[in-house]
Amino acid sequence: MSDTDIVRACCDAYLAQDRDTAAQLIADDFVFTSPQDDHIDKAAFLERCFPTADRLRSQEVRELVSTGDGGVFTLYEYELKAGGHHRNAEFSSVRDGQLVETQVFFGGRAAHR
Repeated sequence: MSDTDIVRACCDAYLAQDRDTAAQLIADDFVFTSPQDDHIDKAAFLERCFPTADRLRSQEVRELVSTGDGGVFTLYEYELKAGGHHRNAEFSSVRDGQLVETQVFFGGRAAHR
């Protein structure tokens, strides 16, 4: 699988809440950072962040671009069940077919498409 395929598969596993697939795609030394999470490990990510998909009405990847050196930029939009459309960007690093790091950059409200 390509680096972008790995990132997309992780996104799909998150949306499907397929923890087993996500755990296989995420390296043991994985690090996750967002404005709410400061360099948490794989276990903390799977415990704290992974189960949050139930708050989404929908999520769509708008851009998925490889940097060619294991890095992948993702731009996605989502709608919350509580209301509101938002856009976030992520930079992920892939090594040996597994996600090793994800940095999330929260965006603001997005115009509904």
